[in-house]
Order: sequence, then structure tokens, then C-alpha cells
Amino acid sequence: MKTVLVILDGLNYQVAYDAMGYLHAECAAGHGCLYSLECELPSLSRPLYECILTGMPPVESGVVHNNVVRLSRHRSIFHYARAAGLTTAAAAYHWVSELYNRAPFDAARDRHTLDPEAAIQYGHFYHADHYPDSHVFEDAESLRLRYQPDFLLIHPMNIDDAGHRFGLSTPQYRNAARTADGLLSLYLPEWLAGGYQVLVTADHGMNDDRSHGGILPEERQVPLFVFGEAFSQSPAAVRQTELCGTVCSLLGVEHDKPVCGGILK
Repeated sequence: MKTVLVILDGLNYQVAYDAMGYLHAECAAGHGCLYSLECELPSLSRPLYECILTGMPPVESGVVHNNVVRLSRHRSIFHYARAAGLTTAAAAYHWVSELYNRAPFDAARDRHTLDPEAAIQYGHFYHADHYPDSHVFEDAESLRLRYQPDFLLIHPMNIDDAGHRFGLSTPQYRNAARTADGLLSLYLPEWLAGGYQVLVTADHGMNDDRSHGGILPEERQVPLFVFGEAFSQSPAAVRQTELCGTVCSLLGVEHDKPVCGGILK
């Protein structure tokens, strides 16, 4: 099944629960379900992109801080999909390109990627944290409409950016989450109508010090919304290290990663 994975960077679970009214409405209509999961440590961005996309905790992947600039040493969802002959695409922060396509990132070369031989074949990669979330979703939808990818990653950064500038308990941070919810309302109905399976999660949360990286619940508790006919909507305990294998199972590709079977039919 074709799958969209949305990583809303820096989105704390409680704020997702309180602020994302559209996603809750889809769940109430029977189209999806919300889970809470605890992110791996350290609760930092690049290590957790790698965790979500390869299933490897940071201490095992070696990507233990944001300044590890190299290709991943593990197979990602992109690699499993490509090995099965599927098409991959991403609209994401440039660190994703550095992990799975080329490192270091060269904006003139890598920002717009069209390379049928790459792990991420079709990509729009940005490198400014304030790059508008609306543009990220537009970039992603253009890739979806043009290339019909089997796996599409969408990774906007404005929630995290607001958290670093203003902190967790602020209108700016909560409103960034509300903006993302509104953007999802523009695209999710069409994705579901087209038979896509959709997961919306976060890499880590945020604290009132305008940072993250430690073990505070507000830094580690993140949401996982799931939508589509493949999901059970049953209670389940989900680990962040199971997201890679779960997406691979949705795609129907061979893999050797752990899966959260409880959220699948």
C-alpha cells in the first residue's frame, strides 16, 4: 500500500492532543487513531530521523548528535522500498538528504533531487528552519502528483522552530501546531481518498527552556496519528524503533526490522 509518513518536527504529545482539532475530527469519524509514544534518546533531531527511518536507536546507529554529518550506515525505509522496485520521495529538512542520499548537503546540487538511482529518488530539501510549513506540504504534494511515489516523507520544521524561539508553554508554539493541523486538512482527505496509509508523528517534543535533548516527559512524549484502512485502531503500545518496520510492512516490502503489529489489522 502506498504510504505517507509525516514527521512534524518538535511536536510534543500534549500539544498535539490539545491543538490538532482536524486530526482529532478524522479520528472521531472513524478514519484514524491517536497513540502516544516515547522517543528514543538523546531526544534530538538528526538522531531521531535516523531512528524513525531505520529503526535503530541513536546509540546503535552512531548518529548521537545533530552534527554527525555522514550517510547512514543502516538500511532505511527508502532503501527497502527501492530494493523492492518502489518509488520514493521526500520533502524534508536537508539532514534527511545527508543521511540517505549525499553528505555533506550542497544546496545547489541537492536541494531539488531527481535521481532514479538514489535512495530518495525525488526530493525537495530545505535548509532554513523557518522555511514555511505550507511550502513543505506544497513541495510534497507536487512530488506526489508528479511522480506518484509509493513512499512519501513529509517533514516540516516550523513547530520545532517556534519551540526553540519561544518555548513549549507559549501561544507561538501551540499555534505552530494548529497551523500544521490546518495544512493537513488540505491534503489528508485526498490522500485517504486515494488509498494512502498515513502516519503523522514527531521526532521529539520540546521544553520550556526552548530546547530538547534530555529525558523530561515533555521532550520525549510524542504523538502518532494513523489513518487508513490498514490500521486496527486498537489500543497498542508503540515504540519509535518500530515505525520503520511498520511502514515497510504497509508498503509490502521485505525487511528485518521490528514491527508494531498492534496498530495494524
